[in-house]
Amino acid sequence: MPAITLPDGSVRSFDGPVTGTTVAESIGAGLAKAALAMEVDGQLSDIRQSIKADAKVRFITKKDPESLELIRHDAAHVLAEAVQELFPGTQVTIGPSIEHGFYYDFFRAEPFTPEDFAAIEAKMKEIVARAEPFEREVWPRDAAIAFFEERGESFKAELIRDLPESEDISIYRQGQWLDLCRGPHLRTTKDVGTAFKLMKVAGAYWRGDHRNPMLTRVYGTAWRDQKELDAYLLQLEEAEKRDHRRIGREMGLFHFQEEAVGQVFWHAKGWRVYSVLQDYMRRAQTRHGYQEVRTPQLVDRGLWEASGHWDKYRHHMFVATVEDEDKTLALKPMNCPCHVQIFRHGLRSYRELPLRMAEFGACHRYEPSGALHGLMRVRGFTQDDAHIFCTEDQIAAETVQFVQMLHEVYQDLGFEHVRVKFADRPEQRAGSEAVWDKAEAALKEACSVAGVEYEYNPGEGAFYGPKLEFVLRDAIGRDWQCGTLQVDLVLPERLDASYVGEDSAKHRPVMLHRAILGSFERFLGILIEQHAGRFPLWLAPVQVVVASIVSDAAPYAQEVAAALRNAGLVAEADTRNDKINAKVREHSVGRVPVILVVGRREAEEGTVAMRRLGSQAQEVLPLAQAIATLGLEATPPDLRKKA
Repeated sequence: MPAITLPDGSVRSFDGPVTGTTVAESIGAGLAKAALAMEVDGQLSDIRQSIKADAKVRFITKKDPESLELIRHDAAHVLAEAVQELFPGTQVTIGPSIEHGFYYDFFRAEPFTPEDFAAIEAKMKEIVARAEPFEREVWPRDAAIAFFEERGESFKAELIRDLPESEDISIYRQGQWLDLCRGPHLRTTKDVGTAFKLMKVAGAYWRGDHRNPMLTRVYGTAWRDQKELDAYLLQLEEAEKRDHRRIGREMGLFHFQEEAVGQVFWHAKGWRVYSVLQDYMRRAQTRHGYQEVRTPQLVDRGLWEASGHWDKYRHHMFVATVEDEDKTLALKPMNCPCHVQIFRHGLRSYRELPLRMAEFGACHRYEPSGALHGLMRVRGFTQDDAHIFCTEDQIAAETVQFVQMLHEVYQDLGFEHVRVKFADRPEQRAGSEAVWDKAEAALKEACSVAGVEYEYNPGEGAFYGPKLEFVLRDAIGRDWQCGTLQVDLVLPERLDASYVGEDSAKHRPVMLHRAILGSFERFLGILIEQHAGRFPLWLAPVQVVVASIVSDAAPYAQEVAAALRNAGLVAEADTRNDKINAKVREHSVGRVPVILVVGRREAEEGTVAMRRLGSQAQEVLPLAQAIATLGLEATPPDLRKKA
């Protein structure tokens, strides 16, 4: 006689096992019509599943965020059915939901192309209209293997063979088509709706192994309604316009080449933006009591073995050997073990804690060439990395200060919307369960003290400790995970870090790993796309161009540019014998924020005609006033507040 507890606290009792459908109908016709799935004791489930014992139940409707993942999951099944109806003989493999959509990997002699999309989408809509119920069946393992092998589905048969003996062989049927799947699913294919679109094809090796057959991966996006789909497609269109790689070329900021795969060649203009941002971060860290350090890039593997990174991270590390010394060295993929070495150098006292140690550390990580993406994913990068060595009693106060600093930086850089995820223990981790319990409890308490509200990101913590992930939302609605704060009780133990406490005994410090930007390269990619290359004046690689209208005004243009440079602005003079409209157009493409136009009249009167990027209007100002106005705008926001 199961008792079903609903989110409002009310309880409904039934004489025997009951499906979610029946429970929804007992509450009301409106819910029965709207409920797509249910959550039983925190686990998503098919609405037709039988509930046999007391349980807490929450129904999932299209308004709930969970519905989106279910729609995408089911869209992958509909895609696979459509493909096999249209292209008999195609083998299906796996097809999960992913962020913003779904994909399915197919094995076929002739790979799919985008030209196939129209027919596939039409067939998908036909399947949706059939309203075929998603029905779960549990099959004997041998029968399932035999079924798929008889149909020529060798990949599915392999998947079933590799499942643990204890696991049910869960098959989902939609009409005459079926697939191996754990579920859960919506009620019918009609619940998927028609707000989907196939996006692209790519190659993918079976199970990610280059020794296995090459598959064709078809990507799609799916949403709850057409309005959401249209908004997403518009966002993609805008994102393409803002692509930092294209803008970087147009502005002459950086480039990549084959001789240094995944590493950035910063040009003078790009390096100026990088340097200004780094100087800003250095001032922020100094204000908040950080000591800046510098540690080696090549470090003996012994340290990485002691820290645990060699076992957990070796596949991401670049390794070098020193033959005459019989040593193996690794380019550091992160700074933390090296910072522990500085902490361990000499006797530390509790009076020195908290000790905040920061480094703009150059790191290298191996990323497959196919995963590299401009500045967003590289092999060589610099972190705004810091580690706080403190006592357990200081964790909360340090969290409060870090969160305050992080929000100050993000606001100065133009990001107002920040959300937080709490990432707890991953499957592969170091340290005992008791240590993890302690670290997670400490971080949750610190969040409470700091007033940080978070959502869970289960299993995504670092291998040595739980972490907070700070996610920015950019100007076109995309989310970027940048900042982190991690509580680590493992590394100080593994690397034997200690301090002398007030009781004259040795104690282990807590190590807080923290970053705000993450990597400078990736964050600059985000900034370029956030501003579409139209940086605020203080970050712009060239802040002002002084353009002469006639050759007679060229000396005055040079004089104005020199005066601007003397005032601390980055200014250039364009005295070429070109028409002024051509000059303005060229520097607008280069996204120069301010163009000062000068001719004979301006030279005679000591004025400039100021034109802002994106505006056709001109404002004629005395030179001194223009310099004062621009000088204030070009002052970094932290220094402006100070003034």
